[in-house]
Amino acid sequence: LSTSIMKKASEKNLVKYQILNLFDFTNKPHNKIDGYPFGGGDGMILKPEPVFRAIEKIKNKKNMKVIFPTPDGDLFTQEVAKNFSCEKNIVFICGHYKGIDQRVRDEIVTHEYSIGDFVLTGGELPSLIMCDSIVRLLPNVLGKMNSALTDSFYNLLLDGPHYTRPEIFRGIKVPDILLSGNHQKIRNWFLSKREDKTKIRRKDLWKKYLSKLEDGV
Repeated sequence: LSTSIMKKASEKNLVKYQILNLFDFTNKPHNKIDGYPFGGGDGMILKPEPVFRAIEKIKNKKNMKVIFPTPDGDLFTQEVAKNFSCEKNIVFICGHYKGIDQRVRDEIVTHEYSIGDFVLTGGELPSLIMCDSIVRLLPNVLGKMNSALTDSFYNLLLDGPHYTRPEIFRGIKVPDILLSGNHQKIRNWFLSKREDKTKIRRKDLWKKYLSKLEDGV
C-alpha cells in the first residue's frame, strides 16, 4: 500500500487505507484468535469475536461493502473491480488457518470472491490484489485513464502486443504498421491481435465476445 500506484492514490487523497489487527480485538489474557472446529476435523478456525469487534470499530459504515477472499467465492474479475471502484467504503476480511467462523460470513460479509482455483495461507495477498485492481480504476489515479481502458479483459479481450524504442533491437524490427502514422489502421491491427490472442488462449472469453458482437453491443 506504500508503493507505486497505491501510494500515489493515497498521497492524492483519492483513497484512504486503514489496517486493523484482529489480535487487538481478542480476549485477554490469552488473546486467542482461533479455535478448534465444532464437530471435529483438522485445522483451526478464526474466531468470530475479533472480527465482529473490528467491524464495530469502523466509524463510517454507510453503504459499507465487506469482502471476504475465499477459494469458494465467486471469481473476481475486471468487471467486478470496475463496479467496486464506484463504492465509497470497502472492507476486506483476511482469513487464516482452516477457515473463518460461518457466523462472520453470514452476518457481516456482503461479498465473497476468489482470485483463482488455488489456496493461499491467508487472505492478505488476495485482498491486496483486489484492492490494487479497484484503486487503479479510481478517477485521476492513473496518469492516463485510457491506458486502463486497453487492459486485458476490457471488452472481453486480452491485451495485444506492445512495442517501444528502439525501432530495431537485435535485428528484430517493430511491425511496420505501428510506424505508418495511420491511426485507424493501427487500431484495426491492434484489435485483430487482441482477438487472435483471445481466440487461442481464452476460448470462454472469445465466445462471450462473439455473442456480444452478434447482439450489436
